[in-house]
Parts: sequence; structure tokens; C-alpha cells
Amino acid sequence: MTKKLTAAIALALPLWGLGGYAQNDATAPLHLMKPAYRIPYGVPKAEDVKATMDRVKNYLDATTYMELDETGKMLRRGTFRLTSYEWGVTYSAMLRAGEVTGDASYTRYAIDRMEYLARLAPDFKARLERGEEIDPLMHQVVKPEALDDAGAICAAMLKAKDPKLSAQIETYYDFIANKQYRYKDGMFARLRPVKNTVWLDDMFMGIPALALHGDIDEALRQFQLFHDKMWVEDKHLYRHGWVAPLLDGLPLEGEAPQRGGGGLSFFWGRANGWALLTACELLDVKESTMVMTYFKEHLDGLLPLQHHDGAWHQLLDRPDTYLETSCTAIYCYCITHAINKGWIDAETYGAQALLAWNYVNAHVNQQGQVEGTCVGTGLAFDPAFYAYRPVNNFAAHGYGPTLWAGAEIYQLVKTHHIKLNDSAVHFYPEDPGTDEPIFYVKP
Repeated sequence: MTKKLTAAIALALPLWGLGGYAQNDATAPLHLMKPAYRIPYGVPKAEDVKATMDRVKNYLDATTYMELDETGKMLRRGTFRLTSYEWGVTYSAMLRAGEVTGDASYTRYAIDRMEYLARLAPDFKARLERGEEIDPLMHQVVKPEALDDAGAICAAMLKAKDPKLSAQIETYYDFIANKQYRYKDGMFARLRPVKNTVWLDDMFMGIPALALHGDIDEALRQFQLFHDKMWVEDKHLYRHGWVAPLLDGLPLEGEAPQRGGGGLSFFWGRANGWALLTACELLDVKESTMVMTYFKEHLDGLLPLQHHDGAWHQLLDRPDTYLETSCTAIYCYCITHAINKGWIDAETYGAQALLAWNYVNAHVNQQGQVEGTCVGTGLAFDPAFYAYRPVNNFAAHGYGPTLWAGAEIYQLVKTHHIKLNDSAVHFYPEDPGTDEPIFYVKP
């Protein structure tokens, strides 16, 4: 066989398939070949979204108890803490899920547990006043000592509009409004890891409760203060932490605000989620041009950073860090909620919301556990701290955001016209009436 003939056969072999020549651009539409997606792509069905939510809810219902242990002095320990800020998020998510789906079991999950804590509170408060040691979990309820103890769960209780929760709401709110440590400009701050540390997390831990309780002016002022210190304009993202300069001074008249006194900026995924979520919570209470502007600018920074599998990275601008589920679920909720409320348009933003949900959905296992969630995280000024935080199925931070995201996606697919057109997800103002690719031709 000559070298030329051998070469000709070699060139022809890739074109040869079973039954004749393989498909090529001249014989078949190659653009219709099925991509090798690692995460399912496309438009979920409402019933499938609800099935995922149900698995999560049923898992939580079976593993979070409403009873005291055999001593009668401690809450019976389940898988998660009924009194934590993560469960404040979960209570809010359950309330929204019940509202959107019409399934009262979600609403009852939140109301029953919040009422249970409120019923226990007077007895545990009396024990504490008598000098007795009480369950640390109930100490958070009767004598909160941090925004983490009070803010998210107070907001959830306010949303419930349940008179049985009124006294407990006031206990939480008194701490948020009157006892939480603040920087000299009145902004929520912490004394750890060093004095006058501002955590982006505290936007969500304090501001929504202020707004829902009726102090919208203070809520908006706090939002602006956080934005002034934490926003990084060239990234359109928020830094996780800010530490006051050593002189601990505010700028003089005419000087620019002091930013980032503690070092480099690290853009942690979940903290940026808390900031985006705070904007949504404020906008649900009252329209604000300032908040809406910052919300949309934040989306401008976040959306280009979405990984092609649908998630965002632990450090948002560092693709060498792992993809993280809880921040992805929060962004999914916020984007989808904004579409459902009419703040942003579905045609532009809807596909990325569905891509995010498909990632989150793929990380809910058959038991109902949310996988791939970063554990509780403090504040640091180096990348290794964030990059190597563990993930764990028992990290409580993933459950509320997943339910919240599911509720909004459920509403989205029930109320919008979504179809695959030329293999891509697209939103239409009305039902296209066909499953075939659509080509709009100028008349």
C-alpha cells in the first residue's frame, strides 16, 4: 500500500460511522448534538422542584425536635439548632415556601418551632434571673449577646405576624436596636477578632429586623454605612471584613471615607450572599432607589463570576477555590425573587437563575441533605483561611437558602414561559406555542 493511499484512508476514517459516513456539518445539524453537561441543564418542572424541597423539609422535620431532654432543663439535641441564625434563615425560607406552594407543612414547621421557643422563654428567663445555669441554646433566646443570636430569627418571627411571638420579638429587637455594639458612626460592629471589626454578615443579621419592625430609616442608614466601608467599586463586590485604622478615627470633613483598614479585600461568597439578601429584604419592605441601585450593581459584579456548572466559588474572584452551595442558593433566591417581583427582567437574568438552581438541586441528596456547604466561617485577611474552610452536609447554612431558592424557582416556572430554543434556555413574554426552534424574521 502506498503512503498516499494510507494517508487518504486515515483521513477518511474519522468520517466513517455505522452504516456509512459519519455525520458532519454537510450531512447533519451538528449544533443539535447533545452537550456533555456535568450538571443537568434546562428548565426544571415545578413538581420536580417541589419534590426536592420536600426532601429537604422532611429531613429537617425528622431531625429537629421540639421537646426538652430527660432532665427537663435542656432542649433535646437534634441535627441542627432551633435557635441559631442559620435557623432564622430556615424559618424565613419555610414561610416563603408555604406561601408560594400552598403547602401548609412548610408554614407549620416554622410557626411551630418559633412558638415553641417563645413558650419556653419565660421559664428559662426566670431560671437565669435566679442565678441558675441554663441551656446555652435557650440563653440565646432569653438573653441574646450577639446579632447572630437575634437578627435572623427576629426577622423570621416578624414575618410570621403571629401574636404569640410578640414578647420574644421584643426581646430580640431590644438587643438589635439598643444593645448591639456599634462603631462610632453608629454602624453595627464587633469586638472580635479585634476591636471595631465590621463583618459583612451583619448586614443581614441586623438590618432586615430593623426594617420589618418599622425602623426603616435606621435600616437604610445602616445599609449605606455598610456600603461605604465594604463596597469595592472596581469589582462590584463587597469585601468580607473591615477593621478600623489604628487611630480609630472617622475622616475629617472633605476627606474620603476610610476603607479596608485591616488589609486586602477578600470576596467571600456567602458573605456577599448576605449582602444581596439584605437588599432583597429591604426592598420587600419599602421601595428604595438607593438599595435598588446597589442591588443591581452587585448583580453586575456577581453574574459574570458564575461557573459554567451554575455555582459560584468560595472566594468569588478566585476560580482555584471550590464551588460552594450555600452562596449559590442565596444568589439563586435573590435573582429569582427579583424577577418574580419585577425588579429585573426574566429574559436577561432568568437563565442564570435556573442554571444556579440546577446546581443546587444536584447537591441535594436522596436523604434531603444539602451537600457542598462551607461550614461556619469567621473573618480573616488572608486567602488560605477561606480557601481551605471545610464543607459538610451538617453545615446548617445550606438548608434555608436551598428552600428559599426552591420556592422562588417554583414560582418562576409556574408563572413564566420558558423553553429551550436552539438548545438554550430562553424566557418569552407569552407562550410561543411550539417546541420547535423559533426564528423571528423582520417583516
